Amino acid sequence: MEDTDTIITISDVLEYLFCPRFTYFMYCLDIPQHEETRFKVLKGRDVHETRRMTNAEYVRKKLNCIKKERSVFIASKKNHIKGIVDEVLLLEDGTAAPLEYKYAEYKDKIFKTYKYQLVLHGMMIRENYDMEVNRGYICYIRSNNQVKQVDFKPSDFQKGIEIIESIINIINKGVYPKTTRNLRKCVDCCYRNICV
Repeated sequence: MEDTDTIITISDVLEYLFCPRFTYFMYCLDIPQHEETRFKVLKGRDVHETRRMTNAEYVRKKLNCIKKERSVFIASKKNHIKGIVDEVLLLEDGTAAPLEYKYAEYKDKIFKTYKYQLVLHGMMIRENYDMEVNRGYICYIRSNNQVKQVDFKPSDFQKGIEIIESIINIINKGVYPKTTRNLRKCVDCCYRNICV
């Protein structure tokens, strides 16, 4: 990875995966997205706060979890990223895994944003806990707290590093990226009026 002082957040990655131009508008043009006005963002924050306050001692025995840590701030200086993991699960087999709560329904598909949030959390857990991380979990609140496992391959971690490098390249060099290929995302985008 390029020598840089730039550190990005997991939120930056999620926005980049939604559309790379988010990064450009926020960091290069300093135009805020005002996410604090969006329903899903506010509801997601409420869900995380509720989870933080309830079932503090509950461990997911069905996942072979023996211990968990909640709301863990984690960072990787080597990979220039930081974030907060909803739960770090320490498992019976000696591995660790991130678990993220999503105010969403499970619809037979794991979104790319969710997958790479878990992958990058897993990468940081591996670095900070010195434990193997080969999977992560998503708890879908609106599907009766259904939990789905996401298995990680070495190529997933490599792709995660490439995503970080792309984001840092936009920030440090002011590169104007291509827009998302999924134009349906543009309908609900806070930058749609200035994106050309």
